[in-house]
Amino acid sequence: MFRQAVLATIAERPYAGRSILSDTFLRSYASFRMPSLDLYDYELPRELIAQEPLQNRVDARLMVIDRASGEIEHHHVRDLPQLLRAEDVMVKNNSRVVPARLFGRRTKTGGRWQGLFLRSDRATGVWELLTKTRGTLQTGETITLDDRDARAGGELMVIGRDDQGHLLVQPVPNESFEGPPQAIEPGKWLDKYGRVPIPPYIRDGHMVDADVTNYQTVFASTNPEDAGSVAAPTAGLHFTKQLLDEIAKGQTASAEVTLHVGIGTFRPIEVDDIDQHKMHEEWGRIEEDAVETINDRRSGGGRCVAVGTTSVRVLESCVANRNETNGRGVAATWTGATDIFIKPPYRFGVVDALMTNFHLPKSSLLVLVSAFAGHELIRRAYQEAIANEYRFFSYGDAMLIV
Repeated sequence: MFRQAVLATIAERPYAGRSILSDTFLRSYASFRMPSLDLYDYELPRELIAQEPLQNRVDARLMVIDRASGEIEHHHVRDLPQLLRAEDVMVKNNSRVVPARLFGRRTKTGGRWQGLFLRSDRATGVWELLTKTRGTLQTGETITLDDRDARAGGELMVIGRDDQGHLLVQPVPNESFEGPPQAIEPGKWLDKYGRVPIPPYIRDGHMVDADVTNYQTVFASTNPEDAGSVAAPTAGLHFTKQLLDEIAKGQTASAEVTLHVGIGTFRPIEVDDIDQHKMHEEWGRIEEDAVETINDRRSGGGRCVAVGTTSVRVLESCVANRNETNGRGVAATWTGATDIFIKPPYRFGVVDALMTNFHLPKSSLLVLVSAFAGHELIRRAYQEAIANEYRFFSYGDAMLIV
């Protein structure tokens, strides 16, 4: 009540025929004082949620937003070589999506079961899963998995649950996977028994064969250590090898980071005061060659253009030598888990421009984008995207914020 009374008094007090403070300032002040989740909500017609990608990835629309002028232009992803500068560096997340969704039956009861692989402990051979089943799974019980042709295959033995309620299991060795659980490579197991973890807003989460390639970036690493995402870094889905070649011909540099996208990507913020939201941890890495390229290009006046919010999370987790005045810094090598939650009034240390998809209401990703471009500009951009029937979410269109 006190805050509303103060704002009302300030807004009504005349000075030279005008309010002392502008409406824009009042809205900004209100947002700063009470970071309500409702600020990041919007109405989206269901038909604008893309269910399939376009046949040619580069035909996706690209909304270009200029933070300095507030201007919005409409392009296509294929226009990126002309929109990027020769002195820029484009940073991509090379994490590979694993076929992490599992289906099967409880061996003892025959009851249907499904789960989502989250991570593994190589030392113990214990895997952590998010699960859905009827009844209570007992320690020592086994789950018989279906392969991709719905035939009974490998088994998982229940070990227990962790403090977050996630199921802990070990793979049971068989003819295809010999040795103790510690020797079984999760990636190979998931390749045989897993399915692509399509988000629930696409076909209610049901995978089709085309998703194997459609829900993977063309620059996803083939290194087993870089396979670990349970959701795609979706801004990267717009690129083709031909587009990457055209960007390189324009002298724009390219650098790669790794961030394994976790299940928290699917989860909305559930507290009204976003300051109380706790981000999930995701494992990431940025190596020396990427650091050198980024810092070299930025020191020469180029922009660090992050492809996707996952790249942003790595880049802002590795900032060193921050300027106390403006928050700017340099990239530094880094490996580890990050739970960084980027929200207004965050000061970006390394990222100068951002390419990203259109995100779900009340999501941490929408909050991040608003921190980068400003809430009012993003709100206007989303309104314009809806009016122009842009395609939303993972298989949808994109924006480039400069």
